[in-house]
Amino acid sequence: MPHYLKHPLQRLSSPSRGLSAVVHLAGLASFCWSFKFMHDFPNRANEAYGWHFQYLTVIGLSLATLTFLFGVLADVTLSARLFLVKNLLSILSAPLEVLISLLYWSLRLIDERLVIPEWAVIPLSADVSFHAIPSIVLLIDLLFFSPPWTIDIVPALGLSSTFAVGYWVWIERCFKLNGWYPYPIFDQVPFEGRLGLFVLSAIVMAGSTATLKHLYGRVNGYGTATEARAYPGQVKRNGGH
Repeated sequence: MPHYLKHPLQRLSSPSRGLSAVVHLAGLASFCWSFKFMHDFPNRANEAYGWHFQYLTVIGLSLATLTFLFGVLADVTLSARLFLVKNLLSILSAPLEVLISLLYWSLRLIDERLVIPEWAVIPLSADVSFHAIPSIVLLIDLLFFSPPWTIDIVPALGLSSTFAVGYWVWIERCFKLNGWYPYPIFDQVPFEGRLGLFVLSAIVMAGSTATLKHLYGRVNGYGTATEARAYPGQVKRNGGH
């Protein structure tokens, strides 16, 4: 009988060539469809400096794709090292996708033109694929196919702040060369408003990390001190099922 790698608190076997591989392949299929949509329906971002990577949505989608790509490779090879890489990437990609979903749908409910330029048309299928499915499948992967995270709130805030500053510098450079911001809301607020948005985003992203950790414990238990503090890729050999 084959053997699978499984953390003591992990609910389902992963990496594995069964359900874990199905989830990762399904997620990758959705992500690839989103990139195909950008190719099939080009807009002004296609010719602009920074391409679609001006958008936080596309950066998050790329990180989610990379996370699940390592997940699939780990499933196929049953490699603990590839599984570790997937879990480490998830510490950034999952909270980022939760942040993207929260910000996008909240602002869209207020006014869709805060996040969608007037020249852009996004069908509902693409909207869901870009702004909902990545956070959903990453949440499923975290809760059922991953070991617990060990990152604490201070490092999480440091990680989210570093990412927020990096993205801010990036879009300001894109604005300098393109003459427009990727999201209309950045045009509608002054410098102080943009600063506030990035600070708030960093806090929300760190908060989502803490919330996802807590949710993992509620679903899978907190285990002993040793189990709870296990390294993200640390696994034990379990009999297959």
